[in-house]
Amino acid sequence: MTGLVKEGKRLTSHFAFPPGFIGFQGHFPQKQVLPGVCQIQCVLSLLEKGSGKAVVLKEVVLAKYFTPVFPDDEVTCVISDMGDTSEEFVVKAAISRATDKVSEMKLRVSHDKRETKR
Repeated sequence: MTGLVKEGKRLTSHFAFPPGFIGFQGHFPQKQVLPGVCQIQCVLSLLEKGSGKAVVLKEVVLAKYFTPVFPDDEVTCVISDMGDTSEEFVVKAAISRATDKVSEMKLRVSHDKRETKR
């Protein structure tokens, strides 16, 4: 994760995954593709880093995947609406590569009251 920017309820950061990244191991050895679950984890990691609090994924409300992500592709993750962060809340996120839309999602999450991220 690089280039974290926080603007109100909007968080933005960049991610790149090298060819040896473990997430590529199960998806098409001849043409590695980043799994959707790793894209969801990008959103959760960005949310934790931006809020300084650990989060727990409660539900994938929506996940749409439009174009694959390959090793060394740099993608941009944008959380555009963090919703009400008091208890459970829904975040809206989009991942893109240059001008290509990679995925969009809505995730229901809550802050893990047992842990704080630094």
